[in-house]
This record gives sequence, C-alpha cells and structure tokens, in this order.
Amino acid sequence: MWNEPSETELGKIPKLYSTEELEQNEIQIVMHFFLAGSDWFIAEWDPLDRIFYGFVVLNNDLTMAEWGYISFDELKSISFKGLEIGRDSHWIPKKFKEVYAELEKKFR
Repeated sequence: MWNEPSETELGKIPKLYSTEELEQNEIQIVMHFFLAGSDWFIAEWDPLDRIFYGFVVLNNDLTMAEWGYISFDELKSISFKGLEIGRDSHWIPKKFKEVYAELEKKFR
C-alpha cells in the first residue's frame, strides 16, 4: 500500500461500533482507499484487531456495494497489475449521504 495512514491518523477514526446508533446516511466517512475502480470508504476502526468498518464499491459496481468489515492487513496486501491500494490524502471527512450522492453521479 502506498500512502499508508500513520498510527496517529488511524487513531482519529471512530472506534468500531461507535457510530452504530447513527442513521446510515449520517455516518461520517473519515478515510478513503482506492485501486482500479474499487473504493473503500472507512467509518470505524478497531486498533486491536486492525479492522475497519466501512462501505465498499468493487469494480465500479455500485449496485453490489455494501457495508462491511475490512481487514487492514488484507487491504495492504492487495495489488492489481503491479499497482497497490492508495489512501486518498486529500479526503475531507463527510457524511455517507454525501459520498453516496457523489457515487450516484459518477455512475449515471
């Protein structure tokens, strides 16, 4: 993985299960990873098990996108045709409803 987040940056992500009381559209997406038409939008983090919780769109397929748990170690190990997953260092945290609206525009 290039542009891997530091432990300090990871420490700023809400803890796992801390946003489960929020309505899905109101959940803050605090980090974004990407590779070759796939996107991982991160909302929560478990530093002990090194697991993210977030929304994933694989192969530009928004209809099959879903919320789920993402192993940070597995994410770091993924490569495609010599390319590694990258972190969007310009990402500005925003609510999921904003992220989803942007995705819908992209795939129209």
